[in-house]
Amino acid sequence: QVQLVESGGGSVQSGGSLSLSCVASGFTYCMAWYRQVPGKEREFVAAIHSDLIATYAESLKGRFVGSRDNEKNTIFLDLNSLKPEDTATYLCAAKTSGDCAGSGYIYWGQGTQVTVSS
Repeated sequence: QVQLVESGGGSVQSGGSLSLSCVASGFTYCMAWYRQVPGKEREFVAAIHSDLIATYAESLKGRFVGSRDNEKNTIFLDLNSLKPEDTATYLCAAKTSGDCAGSGYIYWGQGTQVTVSS
């Protein structure tokens, strides 16, 4: 069982930035960021592969930057040029194999809230 703990959320004005972190209890091949608004399905944000390559949702590419520190079993997400529509709970996910940019994540953190005001 892999435990994931996110941190770094907060409230910012439109155009601001935040940096999120997620620490895993052990190494996993794939780690990713999703986001979710209450009442809606989770939305893929970015995946960070074990080789440190990041894959992004096309609509978010250029504003969000994912990275990974394998020694610390930690992934990061830098959120830039934030918009009110980015407001959501940002969730960390992990799985042991498969396409890191695809579905099938089985381990989830509780999330960290990002709120962007206009």
